Amino acid sequence: MVEIRLKETLTYNAFMYFIKQSEDFMKTLGNIGKDFVSVAKYILKLDFSVGQTIEQSARYAFDSLPITLTIVSMTSIIVSMQIAPELVKQGGGDYMGMMSSLVMVRELGSIMSGFAIISMIGSSFASELASMSVTEQINAMKVLGVDPIRYLVVPRFLAGAVMMPFIVIISSFMGLVFASIVSNITAGISYLNFINSLWHGLYIKDIFVSLLKSSVFGGTISLISCACGYSTRGGAKEVGLATTKAVVWSFLAIAVWDYIFATVFYM
Repeated sequence: MVEIRLKETLTYNAFMYFIKQSEDFMKTLGNIGKDFVSVAKYILKLDFSVGQTIEQSARYAFDSLPITLTIVSMTSIIVSMQIAPELVKQGGGDYMGMMSSLVMVRELGSIMSGFAIISMIGSSFASELASMSVTEQINAMKVLGVDPIRYLVVPRFLAGAVMMPFIVIISSFMGLVFASIVSNITAGISYLNFINSLWHGLYIKDIFVSLLKSSVFGGTISLISCACGYSTRGGAKEVGLATTKAVVWSFLAIAVWDYIFATVFYM
């Protein structure tokens, strides 16, 4: 009787939920680490499908580019609308280009592109592999002697790590273009002043860090999404849960990586 009443208490249920979530966290982290070791092994041996890598790269870059450009451009427009008039009021209109380049290249370009990729490509990777797993397609590949990690995960990981910097370059450029237009319309900042000040605070280091960070973001998103999908067992409900888990974990990983890069390169 005491045991039954104990299990009905809020404290007990909260504690058990915490234990369950902790176990799930460690299990997911272990799956990601295990898959990363396997992926690294194939990459170092140059043993992967070039055709699959090209196919996934095209999908990673071109399919996600419209939504990525839209999100980054709208973010740049909103930020510029609020900041440009205030800078002009304070006599700092000539520094709008410099501030826009710092914000866009250091943070907004890679972060907002990463969020767009997670929403569109990462969730797609997770749901595809999860569906293949629950319908026994991955087990069928193993029976035929094909390693699913080599055929499914490695090409997606390489596509993310290689194509993400190009996506960030294009999206950051478009963000700066829209920032210059909005600054001119809302605060009267000339395009010449914007371009001249743009280079005052932007250094090669910032571009290098942005490209490196975006490559890490892309590889991390692909790895987490594939790991969450690959380890799925059950049915349709588990496919949805795996997709949700991939998105949440990818967002968390992006935030952690961004903090690490900011600490290492700018403190």
